[in-house]
Amino acid sequence: MEFIIISLVKAALVAFVLLTLAAYLVWIERKVLAHIQLRVGPYRVGPHGLLQPLSDLIKLLTKEGVMPASVNKFYYLLAPFIAVALALVSISVIPFGNEIEIFGIRTWMQLTDVNIGLLVILAISSVSVYGIALGGWASNNKYALLGGLRSAAQMISYELPMSLAIVSPLLIANTLSLREVAQAQSGFIFGFIPNWFVFQGPVPQILSFLIFLIAGFAETNRVPFDLPEAENELVAGFHTEYSSTCFAAFFTAEYINMVTISALATHLFLGGWNPAFPEPVAGLVPVLLFFGLGLVLLYHATQTVKTRTWDKYSFPVVGLIACGIGSIFLTPFLPLPDALAKIAQAIGPLFWFAAKTGAILFLFIWVRGTLPRFRFDQLMRFTWLFLFPLAIFNLMLTGLAVALWK
Repeated sequence: MEFIIISLVKAALVAFVLLTLAAYLVWIERKVLAHIQLRVGPYRVGPHGLLQPLSDLIKLLTKEGVMPASVNKFYYLLAPFIAVALALVSISVIPFGNEIEIFGIRTWMQLTDVNIGLLVILAISSVSVYGIALGGWASNNKYALLGGLRSAAQMISYELPMSLAIVSPLLIANTLSLREVAQAQSGFIFGFIPNWFVFQGPVPQILSFLIFLIAGFAETNRVPFDLPEAENELVAGFHTEYSSTCFAAFFTAEYINMVTISALATHLFLGGWNPAFPEPVAGLVPVLLFFGLGLVLLYHATQTVKTRTWDKYSFPVVGLIACGIGSIFLTPFLPLPDALAKIAQAIGPLFWFAAKTGAILFLFIWVRGTLPRFRFDQLMRFTWLFLFPLAIFNLMLTGLAVALWK
């Protein structure tokens, strides 16, 4: 009974955090792109536009859902459900940290662990394209249909190099469990280089990491591979005929898939929840980061001449919150009761996992503000004539090195 209750609590917590993160990724993306393009970005709804995601949610939920008369209604409504449901299911096998103890019950920071977790994610990701293809076909619109067909062709192209890029680190880890993959990357080389697969011998998986990231851009339909929804060619692509909550479902699925790909890359190549520095430096990094952020914000709040009206109130509040979070990361260094000390030990791994995943998510946004969109023939040629042979070469090299040295 206790196991069921903890599992339900973890599922509800993960769903809440994931959906909230997907909403605020939109805000972060708009802010980052605005800074890249020397604009302000969302600013009017709440301090620094922090309530903009809530405003967008209310708008999408209350907006009239227009359904064209000629669509196939069943598949038209099924497509966004498939997209968002499969996106949410994928995150269930990804661990967010190590094992913790709550009220005497030991549990992992993960919804479920299966010994073929990576195969589960690959299977779900390959099926999730049906949501986009089905939405394009059911819309009975030539632009939506072309977007769906592009998504299917794109999936066939990038799935092969992505799978080959995933197999390479698996040869070194000798397991399909993401939990064991992360554990295989613990420790440090020469005492200071993280034992991550991008650095670990016999063949550092830097090339495999780059191939996986490129394929990840294609899987999430992000620039420069957002061809299924290219607005200058297909109006809006596969979701041309969608509005209101159905459009919001497709939109949410895209950002959840970004989180899944980033978390998967973190586990496969960047050590999962393992820190980037040896102790005690690893424990002090989040403390210095959050306290430094808090002090900078508090300092800027005192510059009354230079700050804007909202900043006089928002900067001190956010600065105090940052200092409060920094004090939480100090708990492993303080004498605490055993129950609190065990919970505090889980905070560090969670920080490192979130930091690595956040860095990859920032890369997604940065690339969108930097690179132009590929033509469809360029994507196919690049994938089949360059990325696929390169992934095969990396896999053969890794397999040979593992057979000789391990």
